[in-house]
Amino acid sequence: MPSHPYRIAVLISGGGTTLRNFIERIAAGRLPIEIGLVVSSSPTAKGLRFADEAGIPSATIERKTFADQDEFSRAVFDHCRRAKVDLVALAGFLKRITIPDDFAGRVVNIHPALVPSFCGAGYYGHRVHEAVLEYGAKLSGCTVHFADNQYDHGPVILQRAVPVLDDDTPDTLAARVFEAECEAYPEAIRRIAAGRVAVEGRRVRIPS
Repeated sequence: MPSHPYRIAVLISGGGTTLRNFIERIAAGRLPIEIGLVVSSSPTAKGLRFADEAGIPSATIERKTFADQDEFSRAVFDHCRRAKVDLVALAGFLKRITIPDDFAGRVVNIHPALVPSFCGAGYYGHRVHEAVLEYGAKLSGCTVHFADNQYDHGPVILQRAVPVLDDDTPDTLAARVFEAECEAYPEAIRRIAAGRVAVEGRRVRIPS
């Protein structure tokens, strides 16, 4: 366990609704961590406003200014190192990154479906919910997992299921899944920060 308050970096690309959820829960005393850095892949990401309002340092790192994915990733993680964060949380970060060795097991992501279903390359945002409805699935949900250098592949930490209703649209299903995400992602981070998550191969054990 770190001697300082558990610090995370949050990586965003757009609206920052997950970031806002973290900030609100921290302010309410429901998530005992601090956000030491917000990194955005876009200078116009609306989520940067939430960081500014909360007094959280932020950085914009655009993929197009770097020669390749590895160079872009080095810039992202260099910022995380300087901020001395314990964990990196991907929160709607739409750029592929290469996770360096010193951050292996220290990057988490949330996917808006029950991995290993409806995940992998091309499955993000509304495309996931459209695919769930097209398939006729009766359950969907969200998955918090450790991120590695494959899409939606790392060990699963938490999952929350929601029903798929007969009259659902991608928008209504997305809203229901996001409600589950708002509970699951902070809970997973809270458990990691408390030292209550152990990874054994692909299995994540969370002692009761």
